[in-house]
Amino acid sequence: MVNSGSKVRSLLALDGGAGVLALMVLAVLPALWLQHPAVGLAGGAACALLLGRNPLPSSTKLAKMSLQTAIVLLGLTMNAAALLSLSQSFSGAVTAYVLAAIGIGWLVAKVFRVDVVTASLLTLGTAICGGTAIAACAPFFKADAARIGLALGAVFLLNMVALFAFPPLATWLGMSQLEFGGFAALAVHDTSSVVATAAVYGEEAAEVATTVKLGRTLWLVPVVVVLGMWKNGERGRALLQRARVPLFVVAFIAAAVIATLFSLPAELLSVLKMVSKILLVLALYFVGLELTRATLARLGGKEGVFALGLWLLMLPVAYVLVMLAA
Repeated sequence: MVNSGSKVRSLLALDGGAGVLALMVLAVLPALWLQHPAVGLAGGAACALLLGRNPLPSSTKLAKMSLQTAIVLLGLTMNAAALLSLSQSFSGAVTAYVLAAIGIGWLVAKVFRVDVVTASLLTLGTAICGGTAIAACAPFFKADAARIGLALGAVFLLNMVALFAFPPLATWLGMSQLEFGGFAALAVHDTSSVVATAAVYGEEAAEVATTVKLGRTLWLVPVVVVLGMWKNGERGRALLQRARVPLFVVAFIAAAVIATLFSLPAELLSVLKMVSKILLVLALYFVGLELTRATLARLGGKEGVFALGLWLLMLPVAYVLVMLAA
């Protein structure tokens, strides 16, 4: 018997590219109408799984561009003084979380004898910024494509779980916008999913999560420097260039400064917030397109259990740190 997925792919094959394009449009329209990032992620994932492949090879680049633009536009709606205050309030929590994740990840991997390279990638991804940290640190561990793919696949699925599970969990716990924004910034891996998860809870939570998460992302700089010196004995300008601060983080800060110095019209701020939310939905839709069967197939075995276990161990740590900081 032909399964439903095969039937869909057969129907799409009749129309070639037009059929695929129609499916992609149908998959993203509900998310754009509702302006809901989780619906965007689910639509992209459903599209990829029905087709059995990612229909948009440039989805990763598009997701990155959409997310970074959304974050910069969000900066134009924020106050630089509030941004600085938030960063200072949560700096201790971010530092404690990053160091705890690295320490616990190393210990658990050693006790359960998880593959060192994969465990290192997953630990740094959990501690700092998911796929970005994995991609930046993989060369230091001479990680092959299979290990990198497994680590990225694990992070991707955990991001999906967080996006759907954390907002209702926070409602049940009675978390404030400030508390949940800080929690999402620590407990979710990738920046796109951090901002999206917080945005589902509320605008204030999204602003807090974006600010705190970018501070957490900056930990990639010292980590890359230390790994470069430890693993390869690198020194000087080349290492510092590899560890440079992402340009969109600088743009986000500059946007907040502009918003503070110049009083932007309320109508413009409303439009900026709407465009930022739409771009975030599109970013999550493009991310969802990367959920293929090959991604799911990589997650069997001890390494997949390690990724889930480390994340679950860090959730209460993130919660306690945020409740102390908020």
